Amino acid sequence: MSAVNGDEIGEVVLTHGQRRGIRLIGLAGVVGGILLIVVAIIAWIGVSNQLRAENITIPDDSPYFAGKTVDGPIDAFIQAGVINAHALEASGGKTYAELDQDDPVRDTVMQASFLRASLFTSVVSFGVALFAAGVGVVFVLFGWALRMLASSPARAPGRASVPPATA
Repeated sequence: MSAVNGDEIGEVVLTHGQRRGIRLIGLAGVVGGILLIVVAIIAWIGVSNQLRAENITIPDDSPYFAGKTVDGPIDAFIQAGVINAHALEASGGKTYAELDQDDPVRDTVMQASFLRASLFTSVVSFGVALFAAGVGVVFVLFGWALRMLASSPARAPGRASVPPATA
């Protein structure tokens, strides 16, 4: 492939318009990556604030983080485990599905199940936010690399790097 007034990248010569297009795509990657990172941070803070607003404190019988307010993914996961242990203790080791329909403990176990599901939803939300931030970082890096490749012309092997003489 050849082009007039182009810069060479390896054996391929790019026109000014092609270089400009690659730089524009790189810019879109950088901007998109930054937006993903910002949205991920906003989501993380939002979920954390909502958990903190619930004033959930990990009980003293928890093996980890006893007395800590739930506001992050690890706290939420631990609290869900504590709720499960308490529900199983109250039901004699039976899950909601294993209890008789007229068992008075069934409502307590059902509410514990709902609370655990809500806490696990926040754990997943934190994971999605972290994933989005990671993808954003990758977008920024790829976009930056494209912009650098398109803006710094490489010389093809065997080509002289001396400018042509003027008459």
